[in-house]
Amino acid sequence: MTSIDSQDNPDFNYQVRWLPFFLNQDTPPEGEPYLPFLLKKFGGQEQVNAIFERVRAAGHPYGLEYAFEKIQVRANTVKAHRLIHWAQAQGDATALIKRLFAAQFQRGEHVGDTVVLSACAAECGYDPVAVTQYLDSGKDDDVVRALEQEVRDKGIRQVPTYIIEGNHIIVGAEDPAILAKGIRAAIHAP
Repeated sequence: MTSIDSQDNPDFNYQVRWLPFFLNQDTPPEGEPYLPFLLKKFGGQEQVNAIFERVRAAGHPYGLEYAFEKIQVRANTVKAHRLIHWAQAQGDATALIKRLFAAQFQRGEHVGDTVVLSACAAECGYDPVAVTQYLDSGKDDDVVRALEQEVRDKGIRQVPTYIIEGNHIIVGAEDPAILAKGIRAAIHAP
């Protein structure tokens, strides 16, 4: 069984909350060319291709088709994280988060650009004018950066990382059975 069964845990209740994490804190505000960054970071085209293939292979069983070759800009994701923060304050942001992942990894859209972010949000039912005004205002920039620092202070250095009940941490893209086991352990922890 890979789910958290309500019969086994009748009081089980959960809320998914996405927290900000900046993989590359040094990304310029306007972003930078994607492939040259990767070539430098990983040591060449062969290494980059191998990483892309591993990620594609891991995503394929779940219906994820990555198109890394479409990504032109390594985006500074502060605005995207602020948008997620804003959307979560209004309720469930799952559709927006899925759209942002598709924008980045399947469509190669520049997820650091206000116009792109507003269009993504509009597709998910948010008011694009309100989104643009919010993103242009800089509001919650300090809040999002403080949340990201809290995540780092927990020792987190990679994504995905799952934080359960505030202190149980599961690092890495794991099979759902492993995540369910970690959630069960957190539920039954003293």
